[in-house]
Order: sequence, then structure tokens, then C-alpha cells
Amino acid sequence: MDSKGKINVLYVDDEINNLNSFKAAFRRDYNILVATSGREGLELLRNNIVHVIITDQRMPEMTGVDFLIEVLKEFEDPVRILLTGYTDITAVIDAVNKGHIYYYLNKPWDEQQLRIIIKNAYEIFHLREQNKELIEKLTDVNGQLEFLLRQNLLS
Repeated sequence: MDSKGKINVLYVDDEINNLNSFKAAFRRDYNILVATSGREGLELLRNNIVHVIITDQRMPEMTGVDFLIEVLKEFEDPVRILLTGYTDITAVIDAVNKGHIYYYLNKPWDEQQLRIIIKNAYEIFHLREQNKELIEKLTDVNGQLEFLLRQNLLS
């Protein structure tokens, strides 16, 4: 969460009306970043901490799946959600296999359902962060134990 205690959500969609609707519906609960293209979304990711990414599938230049594949090259931490107005099973399969999405959602979104999905996605983000910290601490403790064991063996 950011300093205000809100979840940072990036929504990428080439349709300005969708971006405005999303921002209007969720701005009180989350810090909303919006982008009209995958390229713009990547730039926002480079300059902001983002917990949850929601992207439309059908966009010019870069599809939602292509965007998520690019995201994974630089940013594996944000939890990814694919949103589309079309039933495209190939896109869903690619999103799961290549974009490692958490959830696939059809347009138009149900506000309450999407609110729950974002909350759950953030929980996954947070648990992953905690897991990283615990692994780091465990690695440090193991290193200290190995050092002490070697010291005792040399004595």
C-alpha cells in the first residue's frame, strides 16, 4: 500500500470512457493509475509502485496479454487481471500461460465483484512480499548458523 494506506491499481484500456468509469468507481478505495496503451502502462510501472494491474485484452499496438508478458520481464510482483468484452479462449489461455494472470474478467465488470477481486489480488501481493522477507531472514540466519558451526569445528 502507499503512504495513505491505499492499494495502487493500474488500469490499462484504450477506451477513455472505460478508464474514466473505472477511475470514478474506484478512486475512493484505491490509488488509480490509468494508461491508454501498453507502452504507457509500462512507463507508469517504471515510475510507480503498483500492486494490481488490470488490462483490457483488445487494444491496438499491444494486446493485454502482450502487455502482461512485457510486464513480467521487468515487474513480476504486481498481480495481473485480464479484462475483456470478448470471449476469446485463446486470449484466456495465453493470459494464464504467458501472462500469469490471477483472474480473467468479462466486460462490463460488476463493481462489487471487481472490488473483491482487487482486494484478493492485493492479499496475494502482500503475502508474496511477506514470503520474500521471511526467505531473506531465513537465508541470513542460515548463514549465521553455518558460520557458527564452522567456528566450532575449527576450535
